[in-house]
Amino acid sequence: MRILVTGGAGFIGSNFVIENARRPGVNITVLDALTYAGSPASLSSVSDQVSLVVGDIADARLVHDLVSKCDAVVHFAAESHNDNSLADPSPFVQTNIVGTYTLLEAVRAYGVRYHHVSTDEVFGDLELDDPAKFTEHTAYNPSSPYSSTKAASDMLVRAWARSFGVRATLSNCSNNYGPYQHIEKFIPRQITNILTGVRPKLYGAGRNVRDWIHVDDHNSAVWRILDSGEIGRTYLIGADGELDNLSVIRMILELMGRDPHDFDHVTDRAGHDLRYAIDSSTLRDELGWHPRYTNFREGLQATIDWYRDNHGWWENDKDAVEARYQAQGA
Repeated sequence: MRILVTGGAGFIGSNFVIENARRPGVNITVLDALTYAGSPASLSSVSDQVSLVVGDIADARLVHDLVSKCDAVVHFAAESHNDNSLADPSPFVQTNIVGTYTLLEAVRAYGVRYHHVSTDEVFGDLELDDPAKFTEHTAYNPSSPYSSTKAASDMLVRAWARSFGVRATLSNCSNNYGPYQHIEKFIPRQITNILTGVRPKLYGAGRNVRDWIHVDDHNSAVWRILDSGEIGRTYLIGADGELDNLSVIRMILELMGRDPHDFDHVTDRAGHDLRYAIDSSTLRDELGWHPRYTNFREGLQATIDWYRDNHGWWENDKDAVEARYQAQGA
């Protein structure tokens, strides 16, 4: 199988490539614009097994050329940081909407299998005391420029599948953590703050709940859907990992030998969603998928160990990331 992986030098995409590049009979080409969130260093362990093409998913000529030579496309590429979308929504519209449209037109032209990786943030949020979880039937209610552009991209996929017969599947996943995640994100930011002697930062009171899943579990689900998913279906990916942000930051501090109260509160993000929760029963019951990292504490410890052991991957970006946050009062 010849697979084109968009965003394959980013966080989730690079872990997918590393996990699957060694499968017998699998040949992977990565298309990545190598923005600040993508790095060839993330693919160094499989660089001799993977072709990396530097380019934009909105570049129709390039995309058509690459798609014409593959059997499947797995679309991870996205602008994905909420804070950045509030500061400047335009890259999110271009990448998440125009880029997805460009890919869909290419897979339509060549009859190529397509899997679209999306987020649970398209559903908006749930009340903290609401027993409900998101399902594939939950109405979309995005809150930010990021989540609204991902919602738009999901709708494009569904329309191209229905109107043009594109062989597409779609997945919405909860919050990922693990190796190679950019240090602007919540968990790696706190870990690298502690490693560099900076006090961790918590938005507001930290009551916001996220449904955490290890990136390896997300990617094993994506592969299962690509291999066995029903064309036209949406699958939700989650590992029953609901925790509020206050508990997560305290757990990080504890695992790193620090006082669990040794952090600063900062002004909350505008439009900050309260709670996400995924019902992944369809994926589990129909495709037999189950997460491997069922203990968040153990997965978090492994993630801390990775950032501690891989200073060279992240330390050159640390000062610039914290300067941006400081300018935003965060």
